Amino acid sequence: MTSPEESTQISADNAGILRRFYDSCLKWVQTPYGVWALFLFAVAESSFFPIPPDVFLMALCISVPNKSFRYATICSLGSVIGGAIGYGLGLGFMDTIGVKILDWYGLNEKYETVQQLYKQYDALAVGAAGFTPLPYKLFTITAGAFKINFITFILVSIVSRSARFFLVSALIYKFGPPIRIFIERYFNLLATLFFVLLVSGFLIVKWFL
Repeated sequence: MTSPEESTQISADNAGILRRFYDSCLKWVQTPYGVWALFLFAVAESSFFPIPPDVFLMALCISVPNKSFRYATICSLGSVIGGAIGYGLGLGFMDTIGVKILDWYGLNEKYETVQQLYKQYDALAVGAAGFTPLPYKLFTITAGAFKINFITFILVSIVSRSARFFLVSALIYKFGPPIRIFIERYFNLLATLFFVLLVSGFLIVKWFL
């Protein structure tokens, strides 16, 4: 069992990792590759990558606030495409690639539970994962494995992912440069909260579904 001191150290370590990632993002956004990096992060996160693209999206929006909604559009598009890739992995390669991805995250035992969610809520289950910290890749891969209607899956993904990323961009667009000062002043606290929410999403799936 992890002690409070060890938990604090883990949170601090992850806050440090996110800080370095954030600082790297601020450097990347000054290059022609910043937008492409955002797009690729969004694609990867929806199908296999553990870190959500929100940090990169925030860095881009803070760098150029008047392009916030453009960045949200790119991030949403990449995420939906990544979701479609995850769907394809589940549809055609669940027994090989899909299982390995879920096993890496320790989510294989929730396979049948998610199937029941799909039976009860259909693709709306994807919408919950698309907007919240729940592991979106679990739902994109299993949506393909359970042959959820692809058009409905895409439409729900567009709505939920866009709502999430446009909310982030709208806040930065509204508050502009002052929010960068706030983020950098309280970055460790915000990074810890971000990490807790990310882990909580996985724990909710593992413990309560």
